[in-house]
Amino acid sequence: MALKPPPPPWEVLQHVGDLVGGSGVRTEVDKNMRSLAQAALSRLDMVSREEFDAQVEILKRTKARVSSLEAELEALTAELEALTKAN
Repeated sequence: MALKPPPPPWEVLQHVGDLVGGSGVRTEVDKNMRSLAQAALSRLDMVSREEFDAQVEILKRTKARVSSLEAELEALTAELEALTKAN
């Protein structure tokens, strides 16, 4: 028998909220659930969107620079080979 995948977190939170009922208890449960979720997320190795976007830009510039250097190296190698054959 195949196991059913767990429901998404927002469905679990909705179900817990429905079971709890009263607004005072519901607020406390919601606060505790958010705290648990934040603690779980903080343990993950994640970066902010801004940091990710900054790293993407750095990577684009680095790739462009590597391509430029590869082309320059290829041209210098060809020039060196031509000079070597001429002598």
